[in-house]
Amino acid sequence: MPRQLGELEDAVMTRVWQWNRPVTVREVLEDLQRERSIAYTTVMTVMDNLHQKGWVRREVEGRAYRYTAVSTRAAYSAALMNEAWSHSDNPAAALVAFFGMMSAEQREALRDAMRIVSPEVPEVGDHPADDAGPETGR
Repeated sequence: MPRQLGELEDAVMTRVWQWNRPVTVREVLEDLQRERSIAYTTVMTVMDNLHQKGWVRREVEGRAYRYTAVSTRAAYSAALMNEAWSHSDNPAAALVAFFGMMSAEQREALRDAMRIVSPEVPEVGDHPADDAGPETGR
């Protein structure tokens, strides 16, 4: 499991993920400079580090490299969640606490994801017990 990206690594990877195409250090630098003062060599070092860590692959184009993400932002987020969950001494309690922190929109996204991963899981209202009326003690 990869470790969490640092602030500047995340800023660089966000651009690589959003643009979804091979990018140069110069392109990333120019976009980052809209938000902060940063040197070309700093961005070059960060992108080289991301390459060494396996987050991006690179290909030579002329005198520069073009960098492409190895995986998606969603895969990165999932790996972080899995890592945190797997380190819990009580995974069920950790999940309950996590679900309790979710917004209604996030819970709906979770339900959608569960339908994709496990289509046999019934939706709320689809379970026979959900249809039980007052005559069954509910």
